[in-house]
Order: sequence, then structure tokens, then C-alpha cells
Amino acid sequence: MNNNDQKMSKKNLKNSGHVNWPVTILLILGLSTIIFPLYMTVVIAFKQPSEMTNSISGILSLPKSWSLANFKEAMEVTDFWNSLGNSLLITVATVALSIVLHSMLGYVLGRTQAKKKGYKLIYFYVVSGMFVPFAILMMPLVKQTAILHLDNMLGVVILYTVFYMPMNVMLYSGYLTNIPVALEEAAYVDGASTWRTYWQTIFPIMKPMHATVAILTALGTWNDVMTPLVIMSGSKNTLPLAQLSFQTQFGANYNLAFASYLLALLPIIIFYLICQKQILGGVVNGAVK
Repeated sequence: MNNNDQKMSKKNLKNSGHVNWPVTILLILGLSTIIFPLYMTVVIAFKQPSEMTNSISGILSLPKSWSLANFKEAMEVTDFWNSLGNSLLITVATVALSIVLHSMLGYVLGRTQAKKKGYKLIYFYVVSGMFVPFAILMMPLVKQTAILHLDNMLGVVILYTVFYMPMNVMLYSGYLTNIPVALEEAAYVDGASTWRTYWQTIFPIMKPMHATVAILTALGTWNDVMTPLVIMSGSKNTLPLAQLSFQTQFGANYNLAFASYLLALLPIIIFYLICQKQILGGVVNGAVK
């Protein structure tokens, strides 16, 4: 190695150790916006109401004793296990229907819209549903679900499946561009039908997108308050609906509320940790069209 090569290698080593401060500062600021609210949630959840003062130091300070009393009382007030069961049932049913139905629709539109203009228009029509706010649809949906006797958990699951269809179809259609058509042609040569080709060849390949759709749909369904509130009219409680009991016109019980929020956070975090390996690749590939 000559002197010029040695100088270039030393320069590269110095550059590799260089810190990009603007990006680092932005990352620190972004991380603080997540850590600080989480810290506040945990601290307040373990505090007693008597420890809550109007001063900033009183709110930010650690609890005098780490007790689970708030969590126990929050579970009793929200009828936790019953509300958790309702939320799980709605979320699991919505995710399952979304993966099955939306993947099939995304497959049809993704493979045919380039060949037939009619399917291209259908694709744009379906995706345009993302731009329709729920507030516009709320009153008509309340009336229609009541007439059809779907003002229950079944009606909520159906509505969620329709609400998340535009986004999921767009992701599935985009992801299909990364799957070679030659795989389907080979299956057809072997005598497989379109139905069998999809379920045995295409559907398993889309596993990263299934995980992405599952977590995005589950997050939206799990945390939603408005849809079950206006559709079920209090006949059944999900966890977000049950947590409304901590807020009254005279004030809010923040200690119990934050304890309940942490309890409601655990299932969706566990689900995310299970699917996280597949999510990034699914989002990146599904967004590229």
C-alpha cells in the first residue's frame, strides 16, 4: 500500500467516526417526546392522589411507595376482564377479516389494473376511501346499523373491516409488484387454479405484509373510541370506552386513568413485538408501487 492509499484510508476512518450532530439532535428530541410522556404515565399511575400537587416538582417526582393499588382499583372500575375480552374479540375478528378479504381484493386489483382500465378505476375508487372522514359518515352509519340490527359488536367489526380496506388494499397491491408473475405462471402450468395458486403460492409469500396490515389494523381498532361509542351505544364496553369513566364533568382521576392506560397498552405492545420483524419490510415494499 502506497502513501496515498494510507492517507485515504486514514481519512475514511476519521470520516466514519464523524458524528452527524443535526441528525443526532433530532433523534434525541424525537426520543424525548416519547420517553417523557411514558415516564409521566408510569409515575402518575403508581402515585396516590394525595401525592399529586399543583407544582411541577410534585408531578414529576417519583412515588413515595410503588403500590399496585391503582391498578387493582382501575381493573374493578372498568370491569377490566370483560372489557378486555370485548376489545380482543373485536380486534382479532377485524384483523382476521382484513387479512383474508383485503389481501384477496389487493391481489385482484394489483394483478389486473395494469391490464384493464376498469380495474384501475376500481382501485382508485377503493383507495379514495382513505380521504373520507368518519365524522361525515357517523350519523348515516348509526341509523343504518340500527335499522339492520347491527348496532352491536358484529356491526363494529364489519365497519372496521370496511374502514381499513382502502389503506390495506393499497399496501397489498403495492407489495404484489415485488412478487414475480412467473410464480403464478408456473403454478398454472402445473394445473393449479387461480384460487389454489393464490392460497398456496401468493398468500404465504405476503407474510411480511400480513404482519404489517395486522399491526396497523389492530392499533387503530384497539385504540378507537368513537365507532363503538356511537354504534353500540354503551351496550358493550371496550377498554377505551370503559376508560371514559375516569373523566367526569367535575374532573378526572388521573391516577386510575393512567394505570388503566398502562394495562390497556400491554396487549398491543406484546402483539407488536411478535410482528415487528415483518413490519418494516412490509411497509417499505408495500408503499413502493
